[in-house]
Amino acid sequence: MDIQIVDTRAIGAAHGEAALRLERNLTIEYRTLSLQLSRQNQHQALRTRADDQSVAARWKDWMYRKLHIHGAYTQRQAEYRNEQRQLEATAGELDSLKFHLDTVDQTLAKFGTSPIQGLEDAAIARRRERDGPNALSSPPNRIFLKLFEWLFSGFCPLLWIAAIFVWISWKPLGKPANPQYLALGIAILIVIFLQAGFSAWQEWTTSRVMSSITGMLPSETMATRNGQLKKIFASELVQGDIVHVRGGEKVPADLRMIETTRDLCFDRSMLTGESDAIVATVDHTDENYLETRNIAVMGTHVTQGSGIGVVVATGNSTVMGRIAKMTASKKNERTLLQIEITRFVVVVAILSLCIGLILIIIWAAWLRKSFPTFLLLSDALVNSAGVIVAFVPEGLPICLTLTLTLIAKRMQRQNVLVKNLTTVETLGSVNVICSDKTGTLTQNRMSVVNAGFIDFAISPSDAKLRFDSGADIAMQRFYETAALCNGASFDPTTLGLPIDERVINGDATDSAILRFAENLRPVGIMHKDYCKLYEIPFNSKNKWMLSLRQSVEPGSQLPLLLLVKGAPDVLLPRCTSIQDIGGQIHRLDKATTDRLQTLQRQWASCGQRVLMLCRREFTSNPFADISDCPADMERAVAQYNSELTVVGLVGIEDPPRKEIPHVVDTCRQAGIRVFMVTGDFALTAAAIARQCHIITNDNIDTIEDIRAQALSQAPGAIGDISGSLLPHTTADKHALAVSSSVGNDGISSLVLSGSELVGLQDEHWDIICGYSEIVFARTTPEQKLLIVQQLRSRENYVAVTGDGVNDSPALKAAHIGVAMGAGSEVAKEAADMVLLDNNFASILVAIENGRLVFENLKKVILYLLPAGSFSEFVPMFLNMVLGVPLPLSVIFMIIICMLTDVWASISLMYESPESDIMFRMPRNPKKEHLVNLRFFGQAYGFIGLLESLFAHIIFFVFMYWHGGFTPGQLFLAFDKWTSGSFHGKDSAELNSLLSVGQSIYFLSLVILQWGNMFATRTRRLSIFQQNPFWGPTRNLRLLGAIPFTLGVTFLFCYVGWFNRIFGTANIPAPFFFIPLPFALIILSLDEIRKLVVRTNPSSILAKIAW
Repeated sequence: MDIQIVDTRAIGAAHGEAALRLERNLTIEYRTLSLQLSRQNQHQALRTRADDQSVAARWKDWMYRKLHIHGAYTQRQAEYRNEQRQLEATAGELDSLKFHLDTVDQTLAKFGTSPIQGLEDAAIARRRERDGPNALSSPPNRIFLKLFEWLFSGFCPLLWIAAIFVWISWKPLGKPANPQYLALGIAILIVIFLQAGFSAWQEWTTSRVMSSITGMLPSETMATRNGQLKKIFASELVQGDIVHVRGGEKVPADLRMIETTRDLCFDRSMLTGESDAIVATVDHTDENYLETRNIAVMGTHVTQGSGIGVVVATGNSTVMGRIAKMTASKKNERTLLQIEITRFVVVVAILSLCIGLILIIIWAAWLRKSFPTFLLLSDALVNSAGVIVAFVPEGLPICLTLTLTLIAKRMQRQNVLVKNLTTVETLGSVNVICSDKTGTLTQNRMSVVNAGFIDFAISPSDAKLRFDSGADIAMQRFYETAALCNGASFDPTTLGLPIDERVINGDATDSAILRFAENLRPVGIMHKDYCKLYEIPFNSKNKWMLSLRQSVEPGSQLPLLLLVKGAPDVLLPRCTSIQDIGGQIHRLDKATTDRLQTLQRQWASCGQRVLMLCRREFTSNPFADISDCPADMERAVAQYNSELTVVGLVGIEDPPRKEIPHVVDTCRQAGIRVFMVTGDFALTAAAIARQCHIITNDNIDTIEDIRAQALSQAPGAIGDISGSLLPHTTADKHALAVSSSVGNDGISSLVLSGSELVGLQDEHWDIICGYSEIVFARTTPEQKLLIVQQLRSRENYVAVTGDGVNDSPALKAAHIGVAMGAGSEVAKEAADMVLLDNNFASILVAIENGRLVFENLKKVILYLLPAGSFSEFVPMFLNMVLGVPLPLSVIFMIIICMLTDVWASISLMYESPESDIMFRMPRNPKKEHLVNLRFFGQAYGFIGLLESLFAHIIFFVFMYWHGGFTPGQLFLAFDKWTSGSFHGKDSAELNSLLSVGQSIYFLSLVILQWGNMFATRTRRLSIFQQNPFWGPTRNLRLLGAIPFTLGVTFLFCYVGWFNRIFGTANIPAPFFFIPLPFALIILSLDEIRKLVVRTNPSSILAKIAW
């Protein structure tokens, strides 16, 4: 039955976060559940025809084998028992479902619905109140497990170790107990719980952001309600709804199919792992609910055809919902950025623990014996805890989660929707974009510009005049084929509008031909005269569409027409004759074929898509005795899909988007190669690629050049593959200006057809993947997938764009799948990112933001490390190894890490991209890590060294001005400082003096960090090129860090309560100004370093630059 369905233009989306989480485990769970259900059915059958002992024996055997299977997935018996109970319960629930066994009439009666009227509003409201929305519930919130994770993940274990050291130093080791250690222990615990609290808050806000983003991709479907076909949100479906589905859409709920076209197929690969689509049926094909073909499972995809189904289950009651409950506890894989952060955490942990241990060893082996009154065990443990605290950049976890969310929201405002934060991380590494042509690089506004016959070509306007003047037989055949062999249709609500303004349901190619045919004569007349018997829609494998039409007029001279439309190079071998402009039929000989191919190449070289219209006329119906079985009908049609007559050629133009040339040029500057992967003819694809600047070289290589290069590089190593390749003709070579040399600018260009990819060896792919510019033409979905796999296997990070069903395999296989907002649901379901405005230029925004994530995180870490670890470690080292009174107390270390540095680090996440960010090569995640030796060299060997040096200078200046101590007197002081009298000063005076000195050292680091803050804003550009105060790169949040840090300083150094508890002190006024020139020196020295890096890229400074 032919089912006419209005194009939904639905925007696909996952059914919430739960559906995204369970995707990795669906195949195992679905197959296991299906096996369980089949086994239970077998067991029930056994019980009816065997005695109890036999059944018990079989049951034991089945249970043993089931245990063996599950043993491969779990190591712990407790986990197995839990999963087994869930499995048996779910299988038992599904076993009770018999919708697939009911007839169509029984199903309709059971749900009180009809295919014509559907449900009424009252019934819909009752069922929605009973069952709830058609959406998967969120997984259970394991609050205690999350709380444990928040408290003991990341840097928290190090802080717990430091806290334990401090607490046992207070009691029992403290004799007497030092109240400052108690305050310090409480402070570290506060830090831990603050981090945990922020992690909880950030997880909540991130989930809200991602929910709002995925909420912008509502899934819509067509349903019959109150006798009208309506577009509704999938979440509004209830049991008994009559749902219409068609190719390219996602099944919105579990459906019992009641009507199907012969070609209706479902892709269940996400559940079964099997790539072959299954043909839908109305009658059940299996007793197993999960295996029968008359049930469409929620979340699977319709690959082709159309059909009508009754909703039998929604939300958690669907197969997908039941599996979601079984997989909710599965853990997600770590993202690339999480791996990088873990690597950084491990490095910091090892470094801090080793240094802390070394300090304790120094104390135990040397200080305890040589200077027994200098440091007690409790003091040594607190110092070790201080080192651990010093090396932990406590603000980093805050910045990490926040920056990804900020970038995702920024991309959302620019009409780029990411489905998960992993996508943001990976974008910065993309170095190859494989783009579909139609609808992505072009406007997808196709129009017929030429109609051609064997010896005549006319424009649409001339065709209209010729048709109006009395259609001759040639134009009549052309019109019939164009009108009837067409998968598009006008929206009934717009039939009264001018032809160019009508809404068309169907793809762009069919839409263009439909408008052309309608302009000649209303196509509705033809559809009334000829009914559809059978149809094979166009697909990327066949490259053609077939429609079998029967005349409704009794006694018609042409009762049956077999009409075919498709690629000329594919259909020509099926043709034996051709009509001329006068309607005369001629034998299709070589000369005629050459003339057709010449016309095809001429149009294709102008960027036109060329289709051939063919037909075969029957005076009797050879299909009358064919059964309704789709397989039988398909075989019969295939038998007669030959000996066709060429009706004519049609040339269709789809101009490139205006912004595409600039986008491709920008990608090239950013080190990203843009390849075209299309199903179009090679000459058409090459012409469009040249207009899009994807091809810029005058010399374009072909497969022969690849083979020649492979043979020249490895003589005798590569066998002759000519048998599996289709060489270009001489005319093709001339049209493509073939040459095996690269252009003057070093750019190499290549055009390959999909058939030429068959049989290629690794040596050939090595050469192909090294080209700068490539057009892959006449590709099938399998070949698109192969191209992505070959690029990925050679360490390329691939983004694939597409909008059709045939793009989904490649979208899934790519590192980043990018779908267009107006594309099919299948494409958007497979993609990681959706461009809502259908603008290819938005990819630049996405890639730029992807690079910005990594750049800004590096800047945050580089800002945190100098003062937050190095400049805090050096005072501890000088104290324990060289006997200098401790210039910076542990409490000030915590204040720096958790308070004064946090505002600026968060502000750095709001930094705009540097103007040269899209002029750099993409990051290779395997080689370029978040932190490396060059990075530590900048953080510790340059900024950290300067900050520590300047802060100590200021500390020693204060000790000399106010205490009269020279640096020489302070070095090697050890227990002299703690003996009770040092150079005429008693303990109280010394402690008071040291408290002020430590406060000054703290203030100095705070102000020196201002210089570091402005220095780390850019990696290579000057502050004058990336102005923070005005213009497009301004970041006024940085200025807010200055009063904030001063406020924290005043709070802890001028409030008496904090002075008493933490041992801080008031700071003399001059020392607020002394660090300022030193901060300016840090900024100036870094400006000089950047200048050298920019002007002399081969210098040592440039090579070690971060």
